[in-house]
Amino acid sequence: MIAFDFDYYKPSSLSEAVGTYQLADQAGKQAIFYAGGTEFITFARTNKKRADVVIDIKGIPECMMLEVIGDELIIGAAVSLTTIVESNLFPLLGETVQRIADHTSRNKITIGGNLNSHFIYREGILPFLLVNAKGMIAGKGKEKILPLDQILNGGLAKGELLVQIHVDQSYTNLPFSTIKRTRMSKVGYPIVTVAALEKDNQIRTAFSGICEFPFRSDEIEKLLNDLSLTQEERVIQAIALLPGPVVQDIHASTAYRLFVLKNVLTDTLNAMEANK
Repeated sequence: MIAFDFDYYKPSSLSEAVGTYQLADQAGKQAIFYAGGTEFITFARTNKKRADVVIDIKGIPECMMLEVIGDELIIGAAVSLTTIVESNLFPLLGETVQRIADHTSRNKITIGGNLNSHFIYREGILPFLLVNAKGMIAGKGKEKILPLDQILNGGLAKGELLVQIHVDQSYTNLPFSTIKRTRMSKVGYPIVTVAALEKDNQIRTAFSGICEFPFRSDEIEKLLNDLSLTQEERVIQAIALLPGPVVQDIHASTAYRLFVLKNVLTDTLNAMEANK
């Protein structure tokens, strides 16, 4: 049960959504954009998150798109993970998000919600990092399209809304691998998740669970593609280039995470090199 009252709006256009947010902000009210709502409801029930105004974006056509237009795959921020999996329009993304939570939760969790999650994992971003995806955002003034990693690393400005993710369709059918290791079950928070894709005979990799943020590293990829080194040397030297401290929590110690990462990277290289 949520122990506070809030006003609920379901706009039918981007301008209405942004305008509703601005009016609420001007009135001194705390407003949030809402799609699947799983995270908001979870935190609100424990009084860890509050809002005076909730703006549901599922009535906005641009936020619900999932289709190929020209040479781009366009994915609306309010599209559920289950819908993405079942569409099979981007197999790497589908297989990566298929193990986020259980099936019932994935019916509600949206891709935009996962990318903007307060949790550190945000596994849905990994395939997008590998394909240099772009994001469309709406706020004051007209909509704009920017590199997705720039949007998420810099954070959305107050009152801005992630509307869509755009992917060059040529990336969606490339060889890939996605491996997730959890503490116990097949779903849940990752100890390590590694997504990989091969483009122009080069392996690209992106990681979640190992550091406090998901990431892709040019330095790590350069090492993993250096065939003058043995596979074990590539893996060990790549791990030495992690961009931040290794997470230690109730799911795994730092030492165990590094052990799992070494195995997952080895399995990833085996899978990708088998495709060549």
